[in-house]
Amino acid sequence: MTAVLPETPAVDRDGVPHYRLFIDGAWVDTDTSIPVVNPATGETVVTVAVAAPEQVDAAVAAAKRTHESGVWRNTPPAERAAVIDRVIAALSVRMEELAALSARETGMPVRLAGAIGVGFPLMHLGHYAELTRTYEWERSGPVTGQVLSASFIRKEPVGVCAGIVPWNFPAVIAVWKSIPALAAGNTVVLKTDEKTPIFALELGALLRDAGLPDGAFNVVVGDGPNIGGRLVKHPDVRLVSFTGSTATGRQVMADAAGTVKKVLLELGGKGPNIVLDDADLDAAVDGSIYAFLLHAGQACESGTRLLLPSSIHDEFVARLVKRLQTLKQGNPLDPATDIGAVMNKTQQERILGYIEKGKAEGATVVIGGGVPTGPEFERGYWVEPTVFTNVTNDMTIAREEIFGPVLAVLKYESEDEAIKIANDTEYGLSAAVWSRDNQRALEVARQLEAGSVWINDFHNISQYLPFGGFKQSGTGRELGPDALDEFTQDKGVTIDLSGDVSRRAYGLVLGTPRSAE
Repeated sequence: MTAVLPETPAVDRDGVPHYRLFIDGAWVDTDTSIPVVNPATGETVVTVAVAAPEQVDAAVAAAKRTHESGVWRNTPPAERAAVIDRVIAALSVRMEELAALSARETGMPVRLAGAIGVGFPLMHLGHYAELTRTYEWERSGPVTGQVLSASFIRKEPVGVCAGIVPWNFPAVIAVWKSIPALAAGNTVVLKTDEKTPIFALELGALLRDAGLPDGAFNVVVGDGPNIGGRLVKHPDVRLVSFTGSTATGRQVMADAAGTVKKVLLELGGKGPNIVLDDADLDAAVDGSIYAFLLHAGQACESGTRLLLPSSIHDEFVARLVKRLQTLKQGNPLDPATDIGAVMNKTQQERILGYIEKGKAEGATVVIGGGVPTGPEFERGYWVEPTVFTNVTNDMTIAREEIFGPVLAVLKYESEDEAIKIANDTEYGLSAAVWSRDNQRALEVARQLEAGSVWINDFHNISQYLPFGGFKQSGTGRELGPDALDEFTQDKGVTIDLSGDVSRRAYGLVLGTPRSAE
């Protein structure tokens, strides 16, 4: 089974692969195309067609028509799972190719692109195939009431679901937005970021080849305000699942309110990473670097605030710096590379601006703080891994999401103070605690206001557990059975078993009983 339709990607006039939009089971070109640029080199990886409002409307119309036809929503769950199985089989034979494409498209090291850019999607597809077979799509209710009646509750699809995918982890988040929605019998319009569209468009081909009906899955490419905004406001879209910044999430929520859509939001974070004084320092140092440097810090659940007790602060920072000096930053396609590039010039300038603000507010740079030098950094967009000490929780670098390889180190004197600092934020997506005493760590974890809390680890996102934020880090949950809960709606059905009109409440309106007529 081939994963890519023979006609895609096409080749543009310069010999560069060209991707088109995927609408109603077909490839649709547009009047506008843009380059997808390798952040590490500035080279064009592919070109991609950019949607206009009419393509958004066409994609929604196709999804609505397919949903209303019942061709997919009435497909038994086992057959829907079989479609996912076929996608897994087709995707698994292309892992190396797609990992290299992901590394070139996102700037992440190819080791990471293989594990998260392709490995995570495969793992999560497998989970949803199994869950589709075992999920409780219908359950019995009680026999109740003065009038004898039975009941049952059905989990039914919502309808047309819009998924809006960010640029940082485009493959795995495309799976999170689309596969549980399809597993539940919905149809989907996926809006992928124009900087990282490749996997979502490949997924369209994978799903069509796997037997998904035309119109059940559609992909449009474009910016947030125009293309994403049109999807969010579209009256035929019944659910919006968005991953991105908190500021944009607020706008999505406001725009969706006009048509009372269901909204799932996975937003920003400023993850506290608390090291207790009895922690295994070797593990905590490596874990703290992993927490803030995964994909050059371009992860919403990154651990970007490192909270250290005063008693071990200096030793820990010294170890952290020494360990950072062993890491390799450079060509993402080199398997030895640990740290890649940041997404684009705008992102690079934003991160460097935060670094300057940290210096201006009195924090101390102990490593990094600028752009790496050398021939391989002359092109592309780079920022050195940067660690600040002497940070207080009221500083900008401790409060705002930087979305880059920048770590703020804060001191604390007691566990209560550490918990207070950790929770003193508008965000609540992730947190971690490091200790040799699991019970002690658990006591701290229970008091942290975050949707995911890891003990002696970070970024340990499991397909079996709900993922989402507290406070302004979002609403709703992805992953696990919770995702299918989000993409379904409950219908309660009651069946009268008595056959006795006189025992019903009709007399409250009809007055005279029928027997007295």
